[in-house]
Parts: sequence; structure tokens; C-alpha cells
Amino acid sequence: MSGRFNTIAGWVLGSAVVALGLSSLSGHYFRADKENRPENMGFPIEGVSGAKSGPAEAPIEELLAKADPAKGAQVFAKCASCHTITAGGPNGIGPNIHGILGDEIGHGRGGFAFSAGLSAKGGKWDFAQMNEWLKNPRAFADGTKMTFAGLESAEDRAAVMVYLNQQGSNLPLPAAPAAAAPAGDAAAAPADAASAAESAK
Repeated sequence: MSGRFNTIAGWVLGSAVVALGLSSLSGHYFRADKENRPENMGFPIEGVSGAKSGPAEAPIEELLAKADPAKGAQVFAKCASCHTITAGGPNGIGPNIHGILGDEIGHGRGGFAFSAGLSAKGGKWDFAQMNEWLKNPRAFADGTKMTFAGLESAEDRAAVMVYLNQQGSNLPLPAAPAAAAPAGDAAAAPADAASAAESAK
């Protein structure tokens, strides 16, 4: 009986060692233990691109011009558990942010204890800085105390910034960048000019 048990145990243990070895080898071969995709995929999958797809994000200035502050108030509900926004409101887990746009980054706010990373940023909260902060606080200021992951939607960020601006800041919105002329139009312009010069002779 003892010999039979030893044989079974040996086969089980041997199978486990082989499975562990194959798992390790396949992990190295396919880089399955990496967070990111390998540079070269093992084989193509129909309908799946190797690069991230999706439309390019519109300039934040363009989104600010058409942002709805009422929607921004709804987005701000995610922030209200940590921040007050009324004039003279108390600091909570985060600072009171009434009139935050145009204010110094990481200072003031009734003596709120900001992280060293945010205090060291310098400058003032403008729309571009606030957009980066709302998009990814930890990327904006390493070591920030803010645990919120950020707002992925540029439209949501624009809406909440317009709402924040109405709460004591009232800064003028930045101008939207001028649209670039299509390449075809740019090429046609010199040809039109040359044609006009020729007909004037």
C-alpha cells in the first residue's frame, strides 16, 4: 500500500513541477507577466489594432467654450465628499475650493496642509493646470494626498472647470485655438495667387 501511495504522490508532484515549469516558460515567451503589451504581438487578431484607437481629444479651450456649468455641478458631486465650495466654507479631507482658479497652487486655503509635491509645483491654477490636475492628480503632483483617480472625460473636466470658475473665480475663458487650414486649401492658395498674377499681365 505504501509503495502505491508513493507512486501516486510521485506522479502528482512530477506533474506539478512540469506544469509550473511550462507556466514560467510561457510567461517569459509571451511576456504574459508584463502590464503592457509586447512590442510584437504573437499573432494578429482580426479587428484588433496594436495601437490604442479612438478619436483625439479636442483642445480643452474648445471644450470650455461650449461646456455646461449645470453639468459641471453634477460632476462636482464626485468631489463634494472631500471639498466644500461655498465662500468661507471649512476645509475637509480636501481644502475648500471656492475661488480656486487664479489662486496659488498648493498654498493658502485656510492653512490646509498640502502635500510637498503639490506645494512645490509653483504658479497659479489656470485652466490648463487645472485640466491636467483633474485628469490625473498623481501624475500632476507626485505624492499628492488626493486619492481621486481623475476624470477621464475631457468634456467632464471642462464642465467642472466652468462650474468652478463661477464659484468665486470668474476668470475669462481662454480663447479656442484657430483651426488649421486643410492641406488641400493651403496648396491651392499659391496656385490661385499665381493664376491671378498671370491674368493681370
